[in-house]
Formats: sequence, C-alpha cells, structure tokens
Amino acid sequence: MAIDIGRRQFISALGSSAGLWPLAALAQQADRTRVVGILMGPSENDPIAQARFAAFRATLQDLGWKEGRNLRFVIRWAAGDIDRARRFAGELVKLAPDVILASGTTVVVALKQITQTVPVVFVIVNDPVAQGIVSSVAHPGGNITGFSFMDYSMLGKSLQLLKQVAPSVSRAGFMFNPDTYPYYEVYLEQLRGQRQELGLDVTAMRVHSEAEIKQEFEGLGGSPGAGLIAPPEPFLSVHRKLVVELAAQYRLPATYGLRDFVTEGGMMSYSPNSTDIFRRSASYIDRVLKGANPGELPIQAPPQFELVINLKTARALGLTVPQALLATADEVIE
Repeated sequence: MAIDIGRRQFISALGSSAGLWPLAALAQQADRTRVVGILMGPSENDPIAQARFAAFRATLQDLGWKEGRNLRFVIRWAAGDIDRARRFAGELVKLAPDVILASGTTVVVALKQITQTVPVVFVIVNDPVAQGIVSSVAHPGGNITGFSFMDYSMLGKSLQLLKQVAPSVSRAGFMFNPDTYPYYEVYLEQLRGQRQELGLDVTAMRVHSEAEIKQEFEGLGGSPGAGLIAPPEPFLSVHRKLVVELAAQYRLPATYGLRDFVTEGGMMSYSPNSTDIFRRSASYIDRVLKGANPGELPIQAPPQFELVINLKTARALGLTVPQALLATADEVIE
C-alpha cells in the first residue's frame, strides 16, 4: 500500500512539472546514481558485521541496484563508540543521501536527533516504540522505519534458559553500557520482578570500558551460584571476545543476545538471525529509493528466534544440557 502511494505521488509530481523540465533533464533524474549512507554500530574490522553488510549489499544488487552504475555507498563505522556515532551521523546527514541504513540503537538515536527529513531504515534495534524511535509499529510516521531485533520480554526467556542449563545459578549479572544502551535500566526492574518465578536475583553490571568489564567479572566471579546475561547492545558486541574469555576464566554460565558470542566460545544465545535481518532490510531501502515514504512502511519484526548452544563450552563448565533443550536448539556447536 505504502509503495503504491509513493508511486502515485512520484508520477503526480512528474506530471505537474513536466512542462518545466526538458526531457533530457527528466531522463537524467531517472538515471542518476542514488546515494545510500551506511552507519554501522560495530567496528569495520568485525568480520561478522562485514558479512552482514555483504548480505545486504548482495540482496540490494539482486533488486537491480548496482554499485558504480546506479548506486553509491557512503559507509561509516561507529565501533561501539557513542561520540563516533554522533559525529558520523552528522557527516552522513550533511551529504543528504537518498536513504541511510542504520545498524544499532546508538546510531539510530544519533540520526533521529539531527534529521527529520533524510529517510532512515534501521536494523538490530530493540523495541523501537518503547525507546521512542517511532510512534507505532504499524505507522512509524516521520522519516524512520526498519527492522526490530527483539522486544524486552525476550530477555526473560534468556534467564529461563540460563536456569535450565545451570539450575544452581541464583544470581545473574546483567551486563550493559548505560551510555550506548540506557534503555536496559528500565527493563531491569521488570527482570527483578521475576525473581521469585525464576529463583534468582538480577544484578546490574554497568560497564564503559574494558577495564570496567574486567572489574565487574572479578566481582561476579567471586560469588557462588553466579551466572551472566549479556543482552544485545553495541558496546558488548565490540568487546565480545573479552566478555567470552572472562566468562570462561571465571567459569560463569552465560546466555547472550547475539549468536556472535557463541561462535567466539560463549555458552548459549537466544536471538533472531542478524544476517537475515540485514538481508531483509534491502527490500525497504529499495522501496524508499523508488519513492516510498518510510513513515508509511510498518516496522518489521523478526520471523523467528534461534537457540544456539555451544555444547563444548557447557561441558567445560561441568554442565549437562538437558536433552529436551538440545532437541529444540536450532544449532548445537560441539
């Protein structure tokens, strides 16, 4: 529906101005190279982030957009740094691209604060309505739409999974950077409300640097019955190798909000397929480039969540993963 409206508006605009524009100028407008800004939350050296972008680029090419012919990318990498995200957001907006693909809440918020006109399609953002990024799922309004990652209720599922694999866990550290992801502060209260239901306490582990990550692990690792929840957020993603290494060092069972941690050696993740989300986002970029209004394109939720278990890591921690859980896992790494 939204794309039909965009086409009618586009055709109407051409019709009302055709008498003013020479035919050659109209042809140049149709054939001009479109500019797509890319603002990525992770580091440029992150191979997984590069693979996601490659999937997006390949899908966009399948839709008829060829680099060097009718499309040009302008790419920036925030590397989990909020100041870089803000600076690069400003740079891209000044270039006035036809649309911006924005990965992660930090970069989307930075863009929202400085432009209400440049179209933005986001990916890997939790509960965009609750965070105030869009007004509703069905009708985002404004210049922003995209593909959400998970709503906060799914983090309760991570706690349940942790208790299934490690029943002796009585205290879970919930690690995040409040600068890059302050929204977890509110949800922590809801998690604490599940204390009696789950039989464990949830403790905030607020980190801003590698030194603070190490310090928090030292404190949590010395507690009996401790476990870790590492939710999806840009700062932890950049430092996932350190987080996984420290979890192993302090023998902490952990669940993660991104599959990336499990491929690094983490115990378990419950999350959507991030690469698939990037691939699907190309369809919205295509529609915006063809005239669709992003405010009329509904927010798309992940079609499914994936449970990935690193059986080798669980065994190294002396844990036995229930067969019923293994049977429901989408992937088991041995």
